[in-house]
Amino acid sequence: MSDPARAVRWRFWLGAAVVFLLLLWLLKDILLPFVVGMAVAYFLDPAVSRLQRFGLSRTLATTAVTIIAVLLAVGLAMAIVPPLLGEVQSLITKTPQYIVQAAARLQPLIEPLREKLGLPSLSLQDLQSDATQWAGQALSVLGSVAGSLARGGFVFINLLALVFLTPVVTFYLLRDWEKVVAAIDGALPLDHADTIRELARQSNAAIAGYVRGQALVCISLGAIYALGLTLVGLQFGLIIGLIAGAISFIPFVGTFVGAVLSLGMALAQFPPDWIGVLKVGLVFLFGQTMEGNVLSPKLVGDRVGLHPVWIMFALLAGGSLFGFVGVLLAVPTAAVIGVLARFLLRRYRSSEIYRGTAA
Repeated sequence: MSDPARAVRWRFWLGAAVVFLLLLWLLKDILLPFVVGMAVAYFLDPAVSRLQRFGLSRTLATTAVTIIAVLLAVGLAMAIVPPLLGEVQSLITKTPQYIVQAAARLQPLIEPLREKLGLPSLSLQDLQSDATQWAGQALSVLGSVAGSLARGGFVFINLLALVFLTPVVTFYLLRDWEKVVAAIDGALPLDHADTIRELARQSNAAIAGYVRGQALVCISLGAIYALGLTLVGLQFGLIIGLIAGAISFIPFVGTFVGAVLSLGMALAQFPPDWIGVLKVGLVFLFGQTMEGNVLSPKLVGDRVGLHPVWIMFALLAGGSLFGFVGVLLAVPTAAVIGVLARFLLRRYRSSEIYRGTAA
């Protein structure tokens, strides 16, 4: 290919990428149901393909999988969300009392250190006042969020679209998934089609390996933490365990947040029975052992090639640029960028720029 033709092609693809990112940024307020629908369709496509292998048509298999998925989602939401909201409100309301109780039990250990550092002594009354103020602010924030949802606007429209439009988007994407893939494949530049297909296969393996595997890891950890903390008798153990499991897709954050909340609650509830605090610690130790030795190796594996720091950066960058939609797209985008970076690095190492003209 001549240099002018190559320059024209580069300008075309660069312009297309800029237009795509600009549209993504401009339409970020209405993209949520479509992004969620695409993600759900991506998750459910293997189930539809398996039903096809049993002789069902693509439309019938898609209909069956979509109906089952919607019924499961509605059932879980009705069973979990109402008690969960009550638990969250009760937890926020009682947090000041638990903070003061935990501080009172830790005060004999903290005071000598504070005296050596020249810090003022810990006032439990001031601590309770600050914690009560914090809880009031948290409840007011929840109230303002609920009020904004009730008043309308893009948030309310997105919520309605997420509930009613996402199943429709999921159904049509699942039904036409093979046609969409074939259309994209037919539009690839002919002289680079094989390379793009190979990169797409690697990207799909990375996304499927991490996103689908990590989702199962989060569900498993949430169940382990919620059940374990409830069995040892920790108050609000169910909500704390579910929170810890839900945010475990962020490396180290889910475990840290869950452990801090659980041990803080245990210090306020169990002493002088320190066995209860030990049991709470053992629950998280068991969860981490299962994640490191069973769940992550079996469900995610080491073939994904996504470093934890890169994942955290992608989540923060996606959320900062595109909000919740950016968070949903962060990990798949990071996986694709990782595949492209490794491909470009291989090309660079085989080029004269790296090897030099003498080579």
